Amino acid sequence: MVTLAKNAGFCFGVKRAAEMTERLMEEPDLRIFTLGDLIHNRTYLATLAERGVRSVGFDQAEEIARSTETEGPAALVIRAHGIPREENERLTELSEKYPGFRVYDMTCPNVKRIHTIAAENTGDDTVFFLYGSPDHPEPVGIMSYAKGEKAIFTDEDELIELLKHTDLTGKRLVFASQTTQNLLLWKKTQKIIQKLYTNSIFFDTICSVTENRQTEAIALAERSDCMIVIGSRESSNTRHLFDLCSKRCPETYLIESVDQLPDVPRIPGYRTSITAGASTPGGIITEVFQAMEEKLELESFEEMLNDSLKTLHTGETVTGIVTAIDANGIYLDLGIKQTGFIAADQLSVETDKVNPAEMFKIGDEVKAFVIRVNDGEGMVTLSKKRVDADKSWITIEEAYNDGTILEGKVTEIVKGGLVIGIDKHSIFIPASHSGVPKDGDLNVLLGTTQRFKLIELDDTRKRALGSIRIVKRAERAEAEAALWSTLEVGQRFKGTVKNLTSYGAFVDIGGIDGMVHNSELSWKRIKHPSQVVSVGQEIEVYIKELDPEKKRISLGYKTEDMDVFSVFAANHNEGDVVSAKIVSIMPFGAFAEVADGVDGLIHISRLSREKVAKPEDVVSIGQVVDVKITEIDRENRKLGLSIRAIEEEKARAEEAVAREAEKAEREAAEKAEAEEKAAERAEMEKYISGVID
Repeated sequence: MVTLAKNAGFCFGVKRAAEMTERLMEEPDLRIFTLGDLIHNRTYLATLAERGVRSVGFDQAEEIARSTETEGPAALVIRAHGIPREENERLTELSEKYPGFRVYDMTCPNVKRIHTIAAENTGDDTVFFLYGSPDHPEPVGIMSYAKGEKAIFTDEDELIELLKHTDLTGKRLVFASQTTQNLLLWKKTQKIIQKLYTNSIFFDTICSVTENRQTEAIALAERSDCMIVIGSRESSNTRHLFDLCSKRCPETYLIESVDQLPDVPRIPGYRTSITAGASTPGGIITEVFQAMEEKLELESFEEMLNDSLKTLHTGETVTGIVTAIDANGIYLDLGIKQTGFIAADQLSVETDKVNPAEMFKIGDEVKAFVIRVNDGEGMVTLSKKRVDADKSWITIEEAYNDGTILEGKVTEIVKGGLVIGIDKHSIFIPASHSGVPKDGDLNVLLGTTQRFKLIELDDTRKRALGSIRIVKRAERAEAEAALWSTLEVGQRFKGTVKNLTSYGAFVDIGGIDGMVHNSELSWKRIKHPSQVVSVGQEIEVYIKELDPEKKRISLGYKTEDMDVFSVFAANHNEGDVVSAKIVSIMPFGAFAEVADGVDGLIHISRLSREKVAKPEDVVSIGQVVDVKITEIDRENRKLGLSIRAIEEEKARAEEAVAREAEKAEREAAEKAEAEEKAAERAEMEKYISGVID
């Protein structure tokens, strides 16, 4: 039986954007562009590309606008996800400047509503939290409208960490969600936060179409043996649909087209349901649905043939006598015309490889579960491990009811999670409960023994879901409590950078996260912590402040040997002349950088020997000048610089040279005069001497 969800395919916003683009394609000689991929569906995008529609980035918009003056009109379609406010404003300017450049804003009205919420409900007294995917275009656009402090979280754990390390004193907390997020997690988040922070404001911004789609998909998954979700892995709402369904129906498949349709077992009554993401065209949905129906119609004919032969019923438990054994399995006499067969992989759940001859002998009595009455060769297909699993189910139920922590080996990595074998039963662990970070490689757990707790039980289908993450979280909490009792201000740790935010870095110091604010990462101003550290890097930190009640740790990282000012001051003295670059100009003077990260002030009175009306009259940003260090204030980390002092010294030196030259000239003249007088005296004496003679 195949069931197609009523709420599948294009949502209003996507349909609106697609229809506008298709209408524009009817206009002759109109070049059509979309700002980013119009929807997350490669098949549909390929169709648009074949018809000349190009997907471009925002950085190409101005070039396209200018080209309308030489190449004719162009249309730019803004997709349903929306764009940042700054980009929207710039596109409006371009469309006004270039009449041939037409911009069609197809941002979904529901997304526009969140833009308004963010703009009108945030400010200096708020912290805005958005439940969404940081790299998705919709949240990127939403966050550009929010004022004041803001942050994005992807799950409850990340939100709790953000709250733990964010100063919320005197702040109102404003919460909203990306339109396509997980509805159940959003509601759970609201309950948690409303208990902790009574001044929180929540805006329910998950689209009603998304809500209906998810609710219907959950209901279908809970009563289906196989769930097919049609859509792109790049689509946020499609991924959430897949996650929701896979938690309730392990046999859940995410496909993009009919070519990826999975094989479904030929079991009477096997229930298959189909849903699709908001970016999936109706034609693809219809194609998949019809292909599945045709497939099952062929199988139903075979089932009718089987029904005419069988004397047993699928799902029954039967007892038979072993009549033959080979490497492939064992054969049973069931007391009917057909022979029963248990394949080797259906004999036991305890080992991957079994030897039927070592486990059984001719004449043994074996109880087995009927999988299929006729396998096409007159055999009844049976399973012994299904019977064993039913016996172990009581143990599983008790562990679930008591909240017992179980331990088992990871035997298989499957779509959407992993499988742990325990007490002859297979427990499914969804990827989100594996303890492996989102989009991480689950294969690192294959073959390892893991502790887990059961979180869901389906008695009807004998299926159980477990969580490794819950156990790890509890163990982490215990480790944190033990570590908190030993912490003191000033303690030093070798920590690992866990993640980066706009305002600092979170560092794991052995089971507890502390935050190093940007101001503590470097002695010079930085815009982002990535300028100093990277995720996974080991760094030496020390505790600056502790708040055990709020579970907050403020860490320090910068040290004296990292202080570029101290290094500069240690190697220079007042009176030294250094080269400096003008980095900013103020009414009272100019700031000049004398070393990387070290700058000083050249007061307006010290810019020149001449009177200066405005600093920019004598210096410009980027200009390199020689300055004299007139003051080193180590306590306040300030430098006083002067160009005038150098000019005055130069002038004094020039005056001294001039005085020396003048003195030398005067002395030379005096000497010449003296020599002349001496010569005259000698002549006179010679004359007088001649007269006397």
